Amino acid sequence: MIQVGDKIPAISVSTIFAGETAAVSTEQLLAGKKVVLFALPGAFTPTCSASHLPGYIVKADEILSKGVDLIACLSVNDAFVMKAWAESQNAEQITMVADGGAELTKALGLEMDSGSFGGVRSRRYAMIIEDGVVTALNVEEPKTFEVSSAEAILELL
Repeated sequence: MIQVGDKIPAISVSTIFAGETAAVSTEQLLAGKKVVLFALPGAFTPTCSASHLPGYIVKADEILSKGVDLIACLSVNDAFVMKAWAESQNAEQITMVADGGAELTKALGLEMDSGSFGGVRSRRYAMIIEDGVVTALNVEEPKTFEVSSAEAILELL
């Protein structure tokens, strides 16, 4: 599993921001920026839709005021699903990261097998990344939602 001090692997992902979808490398996405990246098991799922993403939407201005350049939400879903979810949640200040094949999630060592729920998914976590290097990492225990919340990350900024 990726650790504090490690560089995020160079992987191609799809991003969705302000309704626009783009294919980018993680290097392009993270270079020269302070980024809060949080990940969750799936778009439109109960905790993810009721608490995790909404917490970052509500706290976006406060997070950005702490010198953060980008807030990103990663899920092992395709770009179409992530775009629809962003629109349904009014996630205007969040860059959605679609890791459809779980390539980045696996490279980070943060995948889980959810079985019939959806197969390989991301564990729930949040990290702070500065110029591509992890400076803080909070990974949730299975079926919990505590250390990856917007409030928990704000305490670290």
